[in-house]
Amino acid sequence: MPDQPTQAVQDYLKAIHRLGGADEGVASGKIATALGVKAPSVTGMLKRLADAGWIEYTSGTGAKLSPEGLSEALRVIRRHRLVELFLTQVLKLDWSEVDAEAEALEHAISPRLEQALADYLGEPHEDPHGHPIPSRTGELKSRNLKRLSEFRAGDVVVVREAQDDNPDRLRHWRTQGLTPGARVRVLAYQELDDLFEVEVDGTLIRLGSEGLIGLRGELAASNSAQ
Repeated sequence: MPDQPTQAVQDYLKAIHRLGGADEGVASGKIATALGVKAPSVTGMLKRLADAGWIEYTSGTGAKLSPEGLSEALRVIRRHRLVELFLTQVLKLDWSEVDAEAEALEHAISPRLEQALADYLGEPHEDPHGHPIPSRTGELKSRNLKRLSEFRAGDVVVVREAQDDNPDRLRHWRTQGLTPGARVRVLAYQELDDLFEVEVDGTLIRLGSEGLIGLRGELAASNSAQ
């Protein structure tokens, strides 16, 4: 069993998980980009994580979470997302503000406080941005979602997740009604101009695929049944 993880270890494990490291190796370059650090320092850290038993790592296949590393990554993700939900639901912070706050608080929360938050919030399934919250036993719901820019004219889509690392973009999506649970009707897509026309809550919105980056969803039930 690895030693109690430091904040740096938890940040690495969470980043590796976000990049798909629960199922396959993740290249050190991708981890460096995700964490905003230099590649040589990442290589050294990955070797230490492997020595400690948190990951499986070779320079050829990259970093993959070990069972212990996966469990710890999910614990940190659970705390992060519970804090985000508490900050929005109870303290009424805007959804664009809470990611940075949760990043700071996730490492300081004890297992007891984590469960107290979960109990207070009713053991929630999703954070304010629609991301699934791991259960207290470490289970994370898997969903088959697509980027909104992959849908085409005639599709009616339910927004499920919004990437939470850009506050300005989150605020913009909020003003457009592009939040988890929103139904979006794709009216047209002009490939030459990369321009979407969509309807959200009766309002026509025109935007390029760049404006949809970070939004993921699925066909509405009535649409998928056709």
